[in-house]
Amino acid sequence: MASNTQTNLPINPTNNTPSIKKILVSSLKQNIRQYTMLIALIGIWVFFGIISDGIFVSARNLSNLFLQAVTIAILATSMVLVMVAGHIDLSVGSLAGFLGAVAAVLMVKVGLGTIPTIILTMLVGLIVGIWHGYWVAYRGVPAFIVTLASMMGFKGAIIGVTKGATIAPMLPAFKAIGQGYLPKLFLPHASFNDTSAIISVIFILLFIIFDWRKRQSRIKYGFTVLPLSLQLIRMVVICIAMAAVLSIMVTYMGIPYAILLLIGLVVLFSFITEKTTFGRYVYAIGGNKEAARLSGINIRKTNMTIFMIMGVMTAIAGMVFTARLNAATTAAGNLFELDAIAAAIIGGTSTMGGEGTVVGAIIGALVTSSLDNGMSLMDWDITYQYIVKGLVLLLAVWVDIATRKKSA
Repeated sequence: MASNTQTNLPINPTNNTPSIKKILVSSLKQNIRQYTMLIALIGIWVFFGIISDGIFVSARNLSNLFLQAVTIAILATSMVLVMVAGHIDLSVGSLAGFLGAVAAVLMVKVGLGTIPTIILTMLVGLIVGIWHGYWVAYRGVPAFIVTLASMMGFKGAIIGVTKGATIAPMLPAFKAIGQGYLPKLFLPHASFNDTSAIISVIFILLFIIFDWRKRQSRIKYGFTVLPLSLQLIRMVVICIAMAAVLSIMVTYMGIPYAILLLIGLVVLFSFITEKTTFGRYVYAIGGNKEAARLSGINIRKTNMTIFMIMGVMTAIAGMVFTARLNAATTAAGNLFELDAIAAAIIGGTSTMGGEGTVVGAIIGALVTSSLDNGMSLMDWDITYQYIVKGLVLLLAVWVDIATRKKSA
């Protein structure tokens, strides 16, 4: 939430320091999509919390909600790279289902252990990513067509791999990826998960350290930052929000392994997009492909790498989903591609390319998953569930277009 809240106005020593009002307005303009979606997320939680008599915001339901959101969040995390570069991947849903089925076959039918199954499944995902990247980067076929073809192909491949039957059960170690929680280590009889509490404190401290270091770095290189008082207020608010979310899991059964995996991936991809040359290349290609080519960026290689990463991440998402169900089914992954794309767009990734953040995609995944969870909890007709999600996506795209027009 906090990764892009600072302004990028260079300090001009010949002018007066920008006013607090200008700094706040600039920050708001740069992050309006994320702020809007955060407000929407809070509104969704409040709404369903009221009409469900508090059941929606119970520790049990919110913990389950976070687990349900992990698969889509993982897909949305890597979908950001794809969409920022100006592409789209329609295959991730059926591919995630297929790769989850591959993992189940390797484990249940072939008899492989958890580690070999994970490695081989990720390898298959990588190969599929290379296949997509080859056609997009080196043959010039639009990603929409390439991945649409794969989407249809892998829908059939799932049936072929599973023989049309459910494959189960998975090994306990594999199942723990999707269902397991951090164990209690020091206080086994406590009413909270002590291990998760310690890790939660570490997360919050790390956020404070890295956010402060980011502020100092921006000052060092001559960029305007929020006044210290506002910066501290912002940090306190974010820390309280983090503590509130983490405490829900700590007081229930602990932090799920799947959530830890997601946090690790979010940190990794945030680093890739913000701190690496590859990340800058991705944004440059999406912002202006011709300018990127003229500046010497190897567009083919970058696009190939993007789809390779997408393939591996889809494998991870597919395995997490299979582990959570403790089975592989022919229906696995159905419409996941639309949920992942919607999460990325709702979280601020532009449909035109060149803009988007990993943290925003996670917010988007929470919005879509909260809608799914809340409407299912209230037993709303599936017809209305699809209509509501469609309207939310339409609104998010409209905000994107309106924001671009104002910035132009």
